[in-house]
Amino acid sequence: MANDPATPELLAGKKGLIVGVANERSIAWGIAQRAHAAGAELAYTYQGEALLKRVQPLTDSTDAKAMVEMDVTNEASVDAAFSEIADKMGSLDFLVHSVAYADRDALKGRTVDTSREGFLMTMEISVYSLLLLARKAEPLMNPGGSIIAMTYLGSVKSMPSYNVMGIAKAALESSVRYLARDMGEKGIRVNAISAGPIKTLAASGVSGLRSMLADNAERAPLKRNVDIDDVGRTGLYLVSDLSTAVTGEVHYVDAGFASTAF
Repeated sequence: MANDPATPELLAGKKGLIVGVANERSIAWGIAQRAHAAGAELAYTYQGEALLKRVQPLTDSTDAKAMVEMDVTNEASVDAAFSEIADKMGSLDFLVHSVAYADRDALKGRTVDTSREGFLMTMEISVYSLLLLARKAEPLMNPGGSIIAMTYLGSVKSMPSYNVMGIAKAALESSVRYLARDMGEKGIRVNAISAGPIKTLAASGVSGLRSMLADNAERAPLKRNVDIDDVGRTGLYLVSDLSTAVTGEVHYVDAGFASTAF
């Protein structure tokens, strides 16, 4: 994709950090590919050697400037990661947060039966991590910087088997709005992309994904599902100078599904 004529070099000279690439089907990977094709220098984080082995060939294909280990539940790990990113990158122009987790048991049965432990873990990894990474990235951000997070329609509508993750995504979207207010004084924009259902590693934990995909394709005005490149193109817009006056927004990339009533 590096020579894709459909991607102008909107990010030439820009530096970005991508958090959340797990494999070639990751939404974060779709954004990373478009950012690389647009001329950006990229750094990535990973958690654990097993994940590193899986994603290293992908990140190498984008000439990654840094691969940094980071556990978002451990602030010391996050501090060490950003120290290394500062050494290797110098500064950042954008941050892509594509991190979410809920135990499989928390996505089954009734939401009301979610355990305290499961709820707190989901909120820490899926929501608080955005606040934490934004705070750590802020000193490195150049004027006009951009932060984007990933959300889903389950934040505003109850969805089967989405349960506590829907609650977390609602909190994430609220966090985007408050971060936009906090960081706007420094010219840093904060937005979220609400993508339609995609066969990602994270989505595999949601039962009924196949029927969700079929329903989305049938009901969406564009009569199709979206893929990681659809999200990647929107991510490119939100981290580029094309969106310099856009902040605090949730941008839907779902072939229009969220606009339908039935």
